[in-house]
Amino acid sequence: MLSAESRPYIDASVPVLREHGLAITKVFYKALFEAHPQLHNIFNAGNQANGSQQQSLASAVFAYAANIDNQAALAPVISRIVHKHVSLGVTAEHYPIVGHHLLASIKEVLGDAATPELIAAWAEAYGLLAQALIDEENRLYKAAGTQPGDLFDMRVVAVDQQSDQVRSFSLVPVDGQLPSFKPGQYISVAVHLPDGLRQLRQYSLSDTPDHQHLRISVKREIAGKETPAGMVSNWLHDNVVVGSVIPASKPFGDFTPDTEGDGPIVLLSAGVGITPMISALNRIAKVSPGRRVIFAHAARNASHHPHRADIAKAVALMPNLHSVTFYEDDKVDQDGATCLAGRMQLKKLPQWDVDKAKVYMCGPLPFMQTQWADLVEQGVPAHQLHREVFGPDMLDHLI
Repeated sequence: MLSAESRPYIDASVPVLREHGLAITKVFYKALFEAHPQLHNIFNAGNQANGSQQQSLASAVFAYAANIDNQAALAPVISRIVHKHVSLGVTAEHYPIVGHHLLASIKEVLGDAATPELIAAWAEAYGLLAQALIDEENRLYKAAGTQPGDLFDMRVVAVDQQSDQVRSFSLVPVDGQLPSFKPGQYISVAVHLPDGLRQLRQYSLSDTPDHQHLRISVKREIAGKETPAGMVSNWLHDNVVVGSVIPASKPFGDFTPDTEGDGPIVLLSAGVGITPMISALNRIAKVSPGRRVIFAHAARNASHHPHRADIAKAVALMPNLHSVTFYEDDKVDQDGATCLAGRMQLKKLPQWDVDKAKVYMCGPLPFMQTQWADLVEQGVPAHQLHREVFGPDMLDHLI
């Protein structure tokens, strides 16, 4: 627990961090990589380039300061960060390095306002947060039976084009030891790029655990006006074929839809956010095909709609599955599913008992914010709502 002496300084930091947090994190990452260039192998270079990594840390620091007494709000965020860290191989030794450069960056940006008392308070607060993360990460490493940074060679046994921009890769472990996982979890995949940089990316597993393989579905990220092309996604699309061997972590992630129950369940997705939902749907089709499921997906059009074959197979197997697709650009009836024009609207979905059905969603942040607000307005209890997010989007409800 934060000491009484430090608390006023942390409370006073909230408006300061709101104003200067991004400047602090920019200074932080520049100094960190100059002193420890090997950490480029852990951090997402694409997110560094487009600024989202800096924004993510700024959001995390601000959210921590603003909610330091609200452990109920911070706990799920810490859990999400811990799973991400373990998939990347973060160790206890990384935390003092980060703490040193973070405090130095606060001093540099705030200048005389960064009094010794303020820095001491933040050193205490950071130490408490770091220890909480370290303890949870050690627990997770132990539960998974793995050591920090362990990766396992996976051989590609199938490559399938799921849509214009999404390709799936089916993987089997070279050592024959297929790890268990829950639908909704992800693995980190490591690639060595032509410039020598190693990068790790997380991809949700997109098939049921019942098969003798792991499957990931990767969207080719095309460069935009303000975003670079996806380094790892493009490399995978351009280089990985059947027979390729790629290193990957064990599965992690705490977004795990309830696939083993018998109550109604609602799965909402947009874009490549469909991948964890397909894993959940395929599992339910296997263990409880009579279960009532509402599966709704939003895509630009049919050519941008991945895993249509999985959905068609589930529709044929599950008499109580209601599959609804929203195409922003056009309207097409196909595969036994209901297809509607425009963006997803909850009022166009079948009705369900809002007190009994759990609702899970994955997709771009604006999509999930819209659906979340509509669901709450329709009377769905907040504790029945679950979403999968990464990066600064994880903290939008705290900041």
